[in-house]
Amino acid sequence: MSTGTRGRLYAALGLGYAFLYLPIVVLVVFSFNDSPLLTSWSGFSLRWYRELAANERMLGAAGLSLAIAAASASIATVIGAAAGFALARLGRFALRGPLRVFLAALLVMPEVITGVTLLLLFVAMEQVLGWPAERGATTVTIAHATFAIAFVATLVQARLADQDRAVEEAAADLGARPFAILRTVTLPLMKPALAAGWLLAFTLSLDDLVIASFVSGPGATTLPILIFSSVRLGVSPQINALATLLLLAVALVLAAAAVAWSRARRERRVPA
Repeated sequence: MSTGTRGRLYAALGLGYAFLYLPIVVLVVFSFNDSPLLTSWSGFSLRWYRELAANERMLGAAGLSLAIAAASASIATVIGAAAGFALARLGRFALRGPLRVFLAALLVMPEVITGVTLLLLFVAMEQVLGWPAERGATTVTIAHATFAIAFVATLVQARLADQDRAVEEAAADLGARPFAILRTVTLPLMKPALAAGWLLAFTLSLDDLVIASFVSGPGATTLPILIFSSVRLGVSPQINALATLLLLAVALVLAAAAVAWSRARRERRVPA
């Protein structure tokens, strides 16, 4: 590859990264802007962080979104791991075809259709069973877990499909029972996919606006819904401050995960 071609590739790569990340940098910088105008810099200040700390409505919505995301991600990880394990390890069984269709549909179905479908389901359940009595945090959690199951199942199935079954077969040859093999061999192999699936489900739930707008009620306003409703009246710099705090939290989680991953790799290299 010639020097000119390499330079053009680097320039294109730099422009792509700038297009993706420059708005985030501007958002972080203007979260420390003293001016209420988003396009005018009037000096460094922590004004909007102080006002955010006093904004109980926004903090409540952020706390609710985090709680829903954690709960829905945990539910989706458990059910999605079971579905992915069934598709990867159980061979042919009666519901294999419908299960694959169900998971594929969740992956490709537009969020509007998913939201309307879940709304109609909750209304029908309320009429027949009397539950849920109202739409709120519970219905949002169920809805987010429902569409996140497919992502977790896909990751787990891919992880197990790439793994050699010789270790599991060796454990069976040594007399280990199926549950012991699952607990001591298969689950450790699934850990990277489970962690990735949980984080992906958490992110999808925290970011969701469309489905939550269908299945939530007046008492369960998530952070994306609150931000979307407030943006129509004008973007407040408090949103910049909140977004900066969320970016900081994500960066800390990623840094902790990278440290743990690096430590685990070093431990594997050290002979016992």
